[in-house]
Amino acid sequence: MKLNWFTRKGIIYRPASIAGWVLLGIAAALAVYMFIDIDGRSHSVSDTMINFVFDLLLIGLIYTIIAYFTEAKREVD
Repeated sequence: MKLNWFTRKGIIYRPASIAGWVLLGIAAALAVYMFIDIDGRSHSVSDTMINFVFDLLLIGLIYTIIAYFTEAKREVD
């Protein structure tokens, strides 16, 4: 079964189907939610950013792994 949810443009994975766009939307919503949650518990801007960067890297890593396994592979002649 071929899953063509993403296409690769350089190092960026762009959604190529509805499932890819849904996954991108979920990742973005999760990042915003985590930022608001961390910001509510933090005491300074640097505290917020230090705690948020790690979560953002994890979200990006999971997005990239899913995109890698569901991308449309190019045909090599």
